[in-house]
Amino acid sequence: MASRIIKHRKAVLIAFVLVTILSTAAQFFVSVNYNMVDYLPEDAQSTKAMDIMEREFQGDVPNTRVMVTDVTLQEAVNYKKSLESIDGITEVLWLDDMIDLKTPLEMADAGTVENYYKNNNALFSISVRSGDEVRIIEEVYELIGEDGAIAGEASNTASSQTMAGSESMYAAMLLVPIIILILVISTSSWVEPLFFLTAIGVSVLINLGTNIFIGEVSFVTQSVAPILQLAVSLDYAVFLLHSFADYRKTAKSPEEAMELAMKKSFPAITASAATTFFGFIALTFMQFEIGSDLGLNLVKGIVLSFISVMVFLPALTLYFYKWMDKTQHKNFVPSFTGIGNRVVKLKFPSLILVLLIIVPAFLAQSNTSFIYGTGTPPESTRVGSDIKIINESFGETTPIVLLVPKGDAAKEAELVSDLEELDYVTGVIAYVNQVGAEIPPEYLEESITEQFYSEHYSRIVINTNQATEGDIPFQIVENVEAAAESYYGADALALGESVTLYDIKNIVNVDNIVVNVLTVVTIAIVLLLSFRSISIPIVLLITIQAAVWINLSIPYFTNTSLVFVGYLIISTVQLAATVDYGILFTENYYHYRREMPAKKAMIKTLDEKTFSISISAAILSSVGFILWITSTNPIVASIGLLLGRGALLAFISVLLVLPALLLVFDKLIKKTTYKANFYEEK
Repeated sequence: MASRIIKHRKAVLIAFVLVTILSTAAQFFVSVNYNMVDYLPEDAQSTKAMDIMEREFQGDVPNTRVMVTDVTLQEAVNYKKSLESIDGITEVLWLDDMIDLKTPLEMADAGTVENYYKNNNALFSISVRSGDEVRIIEEVYELIGEDGAIAGEASNTASSQTMAGSESMYAAMLLVPIIILILVISTSSWVEPLFFLTAIGVSVLINLGTNIFIGEVSFVTQSVAPILQLAVSLDYAVFLLHSFADYRKTAKSPEEAMELAMKKSFPAITASAATTFFGFIALTFMQFEIGSDLGLNLVKGIVLSFISVMVFLPALTLYFYKWMDKTQHKNFVPSFTGIGNRVVKLKFPSLILVLLIIVPAFLAQSNTSFIYGTGTPPESTRVGSDIKIINESFGETTPIVLLVPKGDAAKEAELVSDLEELDYVTGVIAYVNQVGAEIPPEYLEESITEQFYSEHYSRIVINTNQATEGDIPFQIVENVEAAAESYYGADALALGESVTLYDIKNIVNVDNIVVNVLTVVTIAIVLLLSFRSISIPIVLLITIQAAVWINLSIPYFTNTSLVFVGYLIISTVQLAATVDYGILFTENYYHYRREMPAKKAMIKTLDEKTFSISISAAILSSVGFILWITSTNPIVASIGLLLGRGALLAFISVLLVLPALLLVFDKLIKKTTYKANFYEEK
């Protein structure tokens, strides 16, 4: 295969260039989905309720709040009419839907009035059609001016869509120079880093383009997958070209050197890609399909990166290797000789420290408080500052919509009465309390009844004074569902942002167990086959898993909430991506252990491999921290921070903990490894 690729290198280059051009064009036809509700499984309660709502009723669930400042009641009514006239706003709820404005406000319930009109500020609850958030929110801002504010699901989605493209470009502009700098330091040629980036860049573009066969991707995948693919698979290109440079010193021709390099690096690159591949495969088993969407793209990306490095990069290099020769520079890297001795002396302190930390870290990461939605945007953004302004003026409000079978007005009135008595409920909008249970809906115009009744269902809107998620909001959801179930059983369905997040919470808690178990088991099997050892996979997994637990425990000790999607993805990605450091290190140690005693083999391995592992960790860590710095989307920023910190912790763990474990358990490793052939002093 290697000789064929080298022989037909011109055809290989042309084929890859054509596919890359087509893929670059195709990626612009892939739509990006910013709605987390769409990624819930079809049998989720809120998904069923949403389907019925869309089928039976014209208006959507109120998902956004709009505040207009310094207005009279009549001006507020005019603003309401203007909001209703915007195409895509399917419903606007305000004070006039709760009370008759012809009567003096002093006569009305003060709590009800202050939910919608307070200190000459009016607060409207609007329903925004999914898919048109950017245009609709822009039109609302034009209407309400600079002094107005918007908060809610639709404004968050619009902000994410608006910022996604510019933030990805900003991240790439920061990241590429940093990666080039890191690679220049680690190589002996000024242009060699461009070969690495070209090979992986081509695979990233092809991955983005082939998403056209999927149709659409989630906003998390669009923001994270390309950069993560680049960071995780760059090592494959480094392995191959470093091997090529070594063989050029002894081979008769560049073609022979490349063929030998391809054969030598193939097992290492395959093992590295396989662990990452199976780690990402675990994400595809998530019921909450944002994880499986990202997992599918990363799996596809790893396969394409592997093909690009083993097929495209050799052809590219043989065409332009003379550029590498002409742009040689002196070695910028100081010698790492001596680090092995120092690390080996720390083996027992390192083990003691890990043993002291690992149990508290495991328990802490299991008890971290989580955010299940997108989180709150930074106050430095318009969206974040608007949320703060509205919450300070009116407090937090989250609507819940109940759909119950139509037909029994008395039962519906009893349910509404019970709902009004629930804690944190500020108002209930239903036919039986807004129009009257004693008035048959058949006698009224459809324009009056359509917001309450469809052919089969009655719709009840419950306003609460809490946020969309947390212990209290989720308790409210449970109380509302319990009240409805007591009257209608399983026929009652709830929906709304807090209900969706409650469903996500229940689903991803199960996903967490499934994904983590699958990740560990599949990577363990790959390691077992690679090293033909029972103990080495355990040692490697303990090393990296300790770093994962420490990373995920930090939010608990700093008393910060963690975006759960970020937690779930990183618990897989960090293990899958950084176990490569351990594989590279252990393979080298294993090779020397057959020629010399354990301590001497470890010192030599540390002296030789510390730098190459630090380069991999620096690239992955840079990717993470740049995602964190550049993204205003809390999910993407959370993934970035965890990835950046996780890569550094994994590097420290491989540098200090792995050598200690390999030395302490040397005899056990020898006994549990097939044909270990370890060196023994006579």
